[in-house]
Amino acid sequence: MFRATFDPPGVYFDQPAPLFTLTGVRMDVCAFVGVAPRGPARAPLADDELDDWLRRLPFLDRQRRRRSVAVAVESFDDYRRIFGGFEGPGRLPYAVQAFFEQGGRRAYIVRIVHDYGDVRDQLGIARAVLDGVRQVGGGVVRLRARDEGTWGNRLQAALSFNTRPVSLDGARSTRAELFVAMDAPLLAGSLLQATLPTGARALATVDWMAPVHALAGRGRQQRVVLTAPLADVPAALALVDATLQINDGAGAQEVHDRLALSPRHPRSLAEVLSHESRLVIPDPAWVSSELEPRDARLTVARTRRSQFRSGRDRYRDITPDDCFDARWTLGNDAAGSGVHALVKLSDLAMVCVPDLYEPVAVPPREDILDPPSVAGAEFEYCLDTAPPQRQGGAPDELAGLRLNPRMPGELAIISRHQRTLVELAETTRAFTALLDVPPGLQLNQMLRWRQQFSSAFAAAYHPWILAAPREDQRDALIRIPPSAVAAGVIADQELRFGVPHGPANVIAASAVNLDRIVESADHAHLHSAGINVFVREPDGFLLSTARTLSRDPHYRQLSVRRLVTMIARTLEQQTQWMVFEPHTAALRMELRRAAEALLQQLYRANAFTGSTEEEAFFVRCDEHLNDQRTVDAGKLIADIGIAPAEPLEFIIVRLVRNVDGRVTVEG
Repeated sequence: MFRATFDPPGVYFDQPAPLFTLTGVRMDVCAFVGVAPRGPARAPLADDELDDWLRRLPFLDRQRRRRSVAVAVESFDDYRRIFGGFEGPGRLPYAVQAFFEQGGRRAYIVRIVHDYGDVRDQLGIARAVLDGVRQVGGGVVRLRARDEGTWGNRLQAALSFNTRPVSLDGARSTRAELFVAMDAPLLAGSLLQATLPTGARALATVDWMAPVHALAGRGRQQRVVLTAPLADVPAALALVDATLQINDGAGAQEVHDRLALSPRHPRSLAEVLSHESRLVIPDPAWVSSELEPRDARLTVARTRRSQFRSGRDRYRDITPDDCFDARWTLGNDAAGSGVHALVKLSDLAMVCVPDLYEPVAVPPREDILDPPSVAGAEFEYCLDTAPPQRQGGAPDELAGLRLNPRMPGELAIISRHQRTLVELAETTRAFTALLDVPPGLQLNQMLRWRQQFSSAFAAAYHPWILAAPREDQRDALIRIPPSAVAAGVIADQELRFGVPHGPANVIAASAVNLDRIVESADHAHLHSAGINVFVREPDGFLLSTARTLSRDPHYRQLSVRRLVTMIARTLEQQTQWMVFEPHTAALRMELRRAAEALLQQLYRANAFTGSTEEEAFFVRCDEHLNDQRTVDAGKLIADIGIAPAEPLEFIIVRLVRNVDGRVTVEG
């Protein structure tokens, strides 16, 4: 007998051969490293970041932490939600706001905290007991603020419980085993509330479950084994889950629902807080413990008002060394601390460290003491009043960062830390370090300061910008590092016109004044030295140039350095398809074609000099570069040459009055 089998119709997609193309990567992303009142710091390492031997240890023994964490933000509102506003003593929020005001779109933020290197690392974190829930067998359930700082002392949390009835087969159930409907949404670790025949209520936890054969008239069921037997066979059953509400006292709230109290449940309280909450984390003492409500009536568990305590702002302990990681070395698989937390970011193009040191304290917030008054509704004889209570001076919260550039010894310390930042930029060749000329220096001192740097991966800016940031409660102009404003200008110009465009000749947004007006004669000296200057114009304050601190004339222009970095990064990131491909002439031709297509796009965007493409760039990837020895070594070599176009900085027109009275103009 012949039987024909017909498969159901389907849709089959023909997979074309991939087209290998190169597209320029973004170069507008800037990182800011500084002091904030809150935000990620001392974060536990993820499992994939732990050494093999460390991963096998119990949870409490493997709490190595990363002091610094790089967090991406897309706006100043994002920054404020995660790191707080202007309530701290650092300049970080002012720098970030200035970056976005100039037109920046994306930034990484690294919060700096002091490296104690011992148990004191955890002493500034607020903690509170969650009353109404406990560990099975005894022990409190304590919550910890996600990050250190006094902000955590305002936290409040409440854990409420919700019940859903579960169809129970009482005739078949026992005290230790329950038979429920097959569609009951139970998992190992689920909490159950049982109503006993006496009307009393009891709690039980699911140990494991298995489907069972259906009995006549009962439908499909599942057998539920409890971790401990009940006092009696229940008359009714309900599934219990929890909802945790958290409030930070400053407008931020979180709601985490469908929670369980057992660590075996996929949505256990400890698991959800560890991975989903931005406000609190579980104390390590109970993350692996079974939890239970204190009574079967499921009373709301909460942290009482003002119960979170021990959170401290330890600004005074921060030093410039905390901006770096002395233990990091090139080739580390994991990012380090401080600026070294940025080394693994693939889209980073610029770095600013507004709190590398503190030349002058940020003005204090407005006074909170009202002036005394004895004025009343009727005329009276004048009274001798007690001396008014004096407003306390603002504490020197960043004493560890206080460095006066006018003091030669302290200026040397500032320069040493700035050189450390530049050395990292040169070592990784991944970003440009934007430096601020230390304020208060005379022209000859600035020129001597500049002589300490010779790098195409660094650019310097002068003078500092005076601004009145929105929503700041300080009744004074704030000195903002000029590098932060320049970073926003660079990002905006790249987004508008592309990397080849010179990121200068732009009016700084929101600038009220300059810390120092640069005269024309001084400007000429600073420009020749490669220091980028903000100058006063009738319509605002103009960033006049965009140069690097390189002594190599080929990399004098910042746009050239950024263009070459963009091409190198594009080739590195977008040619990974060549890995494990056989080294053939076809592979070399494919690479050459993709590289030439990228350079042609840049040529059309006026990135290169030359009247033809042949004069502007070349790509060589042939058998002469890739001889048999190179092929046998598993290498593929391509030479790419470009002739970058330098932006026009100044058009000089010379007006000459000759001896005979004639006036001539020379271009």
